[in-house]
Amino acid sequence: MSNAARHPEIVLPEPDLERELRRRSRRDFLVAGLAAIGGIGAYEWIRSAADQDNAPWPQRGVLDFNGKLSHGYLSDSHLMPTFPPERIGYLKTNGDIGLTSSFDANNWQLQVKYDQNAPAFALHLSDITSLPRVEMITRFCCIEGWSVVTSWAGARFSDFTRRFFPAGQKLPPYVYMATPDENYYVGLDLKSAMHPQTLLAYEHNGRPLQPEHGAPLRLVIPVKYGIKNIKRIGLIQYARERPGDYWAEEGYDWFAGL
Repeated sequence: MSNAARHPEIVLPEPDLERELRRRSRRDFLVAGLAAIGGIGAYEWIRSAADQDNAPWPQRGVLDFNGKLSHGYLSDSHLMPTFPPERIGYLKTNGDIGLTSSFDANNWQLQVKYDQNAPAFALHLSDITSLPRVEMITRFCCIEGWSVVTSWAGARFSDFTRRFFPAGQKLPPYVYMATPDENYYVGLDLKSAMHPQTLLAYEHNGRPLQPEHGAPLRLVIPVKYGIKNIKRIGLIQYARERPGDYWAEEGYDWFAGL
């Protein structure tokens, strides 16, 4: 190290100062170049890594790690904010996968399976509306970056489970939901599904749920991004292994928590 570097108060003669500046410029250029090469190399390594659910495995590992942190933080006492009616806005009808135009609401049934290998049984909307009715005004957050305050009414999924899951049997750690044609599907961890703000909703902004918003029954789960709020549920299946998820298989976060 030069005396100037050790003692910055020393004033160098102009020729020495020019040499010192050239030396530092070369060093800074080399450091910046090596950093850029390292960054490009890391990016190429991640980009060329084997895919896991349509994301390079290092990226998928980070997403899953973040999901575990979010899962650990989530609890029944961790409630999303609620709002007064004057805050309600317009909810866009984002996403129509699984909302086939040929759907006949009059013949809709909800298929329920206690396990992947168990036979399904059918429920009707009257079975859901017979459960305690819950209203809430919460913020719907889209993964695209926008959000809106909106109102829902329906039955808590926890009440649904207590009513229709066999008494005395241990609940498995996951829940799978799909549209009647199974073109759209989501996987949920049990803690999120049983959260007190997770609803099987049949009303929106004081009216029966409309087809574009998932009539006759949809999931409303404010602790998750909108991609988990599946419309027009046709199947609910309790699962022992982590189930598939439409957007996770497209490279997004499986947990998708807020």
